[in-house]
Amino acid sequence: MAQNSLPIPSPVPFLASVPQQRRPNERMRALRGGLSAGEFAAAVRRAAREIGEHVSCDARYVGRIESGEIRCPNYAYERVFRHMFPGSSLEDLGFASRTEARRRPAHHDEENDDVQRRTFLAGAPMALAAAVGLDAPAHAGTGSRVGAKEVRDVEEAVRRIRLWDDAHGGDSLFDQAGQALRAAYRLLNFGSYTARTEQRLQSGAGELAISVGWLAHDSGHWAEARSFYAEALATARMADDPALEAHSFCNSAFLARDAGRPREAVRAAQAARSAATGLGSERLLALLALREAGGWAVLGDRRATERALLEAHRHYARGAREADPDWMSFFNDAEVAGLEAQCWSALGEWDRAVDQAEQAIALQPVHFVRNRALYTAELAHDWLGRGELAAAAATGRDAVALLTDVHSTRIRRMLATTAESLRQHGAVPEVRDFLQEHDLVLAG
Repeated sequence: MAQNSLPIPSPVPFLASVPQQRRPNERMRALRGGLSAGEFAAAVRRAAREIGEHVSCDARYVGRIESGEIRCPNYAYERVFRHMFPGSSLEDLGFASRTEARRRPAHHDEENDDVQRRTFLAGAPMALAAAVGLDAPAHAGTGSRVGAKEVRDVEEAVRRIRLWDDAHGGDSLFDQAGQALRAAYRLLNFGSYTARTEQRLQSGAGELAISVGWLAHDSGHWAEARSFYAEALATARMADDPALEAHSFCNSAFLARDAGRPREAVRAAQAARSAATGLGSERLLALLALREAGGWAVLGDRRATERALLEAHRHYARGAREADPDWMSFFNDAEVAGLEAQCWSALGEWDRAVDQAEQAIALQPVHFVRNRALYTAELAHDWLGRGELAAAAATGRDAVALLTDVHSTRIRRMLATTAESLRQHGAVPEVRDFLQEHDLVLAG
């Protein structure tokens, strides 16, 4: 595209820059040995999958570590490095202790303080929106140059939204993320860029549309979610991006199931599998088979459900691959069990639903707080289906406790349904206690 001599304003950094002298991490450089930065990053990702973590490590991240820009990794990376180098402390690996890192914040480094990172996540999409002049007239910035920095800002907004959602759910971030999405499409529609930048920007904007759609879904705004997923699908088709198309259809299938359109859920899941066939990710095919199984279960077709579940387990057993999409960080043994629990629940197979939901809770890594709350709410519903009132109420109380830090309308609605079904059994002590806590914390 044509060059333009009027650059757009440089995006503001996602975290404030604090000048500080860096000290190279020679220990981590020595541990890399003869591997290139890219090869070492691949080894980090493989190690993460071995322990159920998912990190988006690349050569640039390795460079940031070795240069001293990252003085202390976040908790996920710390677990991975300790797995790779057993018996090593952070200091042994050349990092500052977490206490020291929090006392002396580093230059543009969100990894130093996990608490600060989580607090700032809600503002990151707003920073992107402000950076590209969201409040300016629609024609502003036409022809302005867009490069790798702007694309990275879009991709970083997607990553941070996902991190925030894993911990806290979608309700508190929906509006800000929507503004970031409009900012991304402003770059795409009015900027000037190379063909390579256009490809990355289209993929980034599409992934951001899916993230915003998911936040709408989790917040109970189903019509808006459907619109955002359709926007992402249109972007995927225009960009000839099968990975983005598969992701769009995957989330559309999930939404259709929740919205009471199970036949559409099946069709969307099948379309996603068609798009994903050549991508080389067995885990993605497993998730899409589970999405299809969910639709068949709501339709009451037991044979089709079992067939899809069998296919999902077959793909999942083939293991993780380098081609697995970054957005699938949530998809682990716990998620497989949780999605299967939903299928048995929809079919009224309460014993199997309870068993799978319990597995989902037991297997879920502690930092996926939103999903732990989801599975606990699912288990409460399944205990109720089995007629175990006290167990349903006790599990419901556990879910209420988790939701004090999770903002998900979808999960709250699940618990509200269970609470309403239990109200006629208020004479049971456990039920009475659950209803009191539910109404105090969630019904207000």
